[in-house]
Amino acid sequence: MNSEVYKQALAEILKNDNIFLYWKGRVALYAILKAMGVGSGDEVILPGFTCVVVPNAIKYLDAKPIYVDVKKKPMNPDTSQYQDAITPKTKVIITQNTFGLSYQVDEIAELARKKGIYSVEDCTHGFGGTYKGKPNGSYCDAAFFSTQWNKPFSTGIGGFASVNNQDLIPGLKTVNKKLIRPTMKDKMVLSALLFAHDHILTASNYWKLRSMYRFLSKHNLVIGSSQGEELTGVKMPKNYLKDISEVQIKKGTENLASFRELMMRRRENGKIYTQFLSAHNKYHVDPIYHQDHCFLKYPVLVRDRQKFEELAFNAKIELGDWFCTPLYPVEKDWKIWDLDENQIPNALYLSRHIVNLPTETQDPGRVIKFAEKHLHEFI
Repeated sequence: MNSEVYKQALAEILKNDNIFLYWKGRVALYAILKAMGVGSGDEVILPGFTCVVVPNAIKYLDAKPIYVDVKKKPMNPDTSQYQDAITPKTKVIITQNTFGLSYQVDEIAELARKKGIYSVEDCTHGFGGTYKGKPNGSYCDAAFFSTQWNKPFSTGIGGFASVNNQDLIPGLKTVNKKLIRPTMKDKMVLSALLFAHDHILTASNYWKLRSMYRFLSKHNLVIGSSQGEELTGVKMPKNYLKDISEVQIKKGTENLASFRELMMRRRENGKIYTQFLSAHNKYHVDPIYHQDHCFLKYPVLVRDRQKFEELAFNAKIELGDWFCTPLYPVEKDWKIWDLDENQIPNALYLSRHIVNLPTETQDPGRVIKFAEKHLHEFI
C-alpha cells in the first residue's frame, strides 16, 4: 500500500501536506521534540492530566517535564497556567485535545511565539476535530496524532506528525533517517491483532479480551499501546524509534474511508449524553464546546469508580477508563516522571472519579437506560 496515498488522505482532513508517519504517536512526539532541539537542561510544559508516554518522550531526551494542573471543566489548562509555568529553561509548550476537545489552543500557541519558544499540539484524541473552524493541529508549530486502538481511527498501533513551522522539516527529516524498519514478526503480530479486533472481539468478550491484551502488552508478550518499560521507568525502550509498516498504512487507508460517518455518530452521541446529564444536573461537557468537540470519549464523574465499573460490566456497557490516573495508566510513583501530585489537585480529583461513556455505540439509548438506572452514582 502506497504511503503517499495514506498521507494524502490525512492531509485532506488536516489541510496540511507536511505529514510524517511513525510506528506510534509517541515516536512522532519524540521526533518533533528532537527536531526542536530539546535536550539536557530544557523544560517542556504539559498538562498534568495525560498519558505517561508524553513525559516519557521528554525524559528520553534528558529534558524535564513541567506539569500544569487542568480546570475541572474542560479538563485542560488555560493560557494563564502555561504562562505562569514558563521559565528561562522552557523550550516547548504542549497543549492537548483532551478526549477530543481543544481549549485556548490559539492563545497558547501565540503565547509561545511571543516568548520565543515552540508549541506542540497533542492531537492523540483530536484527529478530525476542529478549533474555531480550523482542523486540530493547525495552530502550533507541530502536532502529533495517534492511531492506536480506540483512537479517532485505528491502525492497531501507529501515529503521525503534522508540521506547520517549515523550519522544523529539515531537522525532522534528519531524525527520521534513524528510524528502524518494523520486523516481519512485528507485522505478523500486528496483522493477527487487527484480525482478532475486527472478527473476534464482541460485546460479550470485550472485557475479558481487553484485560488479557493489557496484561500481555504490559509484559511485552504482544505488541501493545504501552510496553512494560514505558510504565515502570524513563529509559527509552529498545527499538522505540520505529518507522510505520505497510500493515498500518493499509489499515489506516481503509478506516479513513468510513471516518466521517464515525465522527458524526460520536458527535451525535455526545449531544445525547449532554442533554441527559445536564437535565439531571450531573457533570457534563458544556454545550459551548460542542461545535469543536470530536467526542472521542465522553467523560463523566462517578462517586465510586470501582462500583460503577462493576455495574457496567454486568450490564455489558463498554466504559473507558482514560485518564483514571494523572499519568495514565501508571497508578503510583509519579515522581519518576517529575510529577508532584500536590501541584495538580484538579487532575487528581478528576482521575479518581472519571469514567468514559462510549461514543461509537450505535445504541446510545441503551447507555442512557443504564445511566438512568444508576443516576445516583453520577456526580
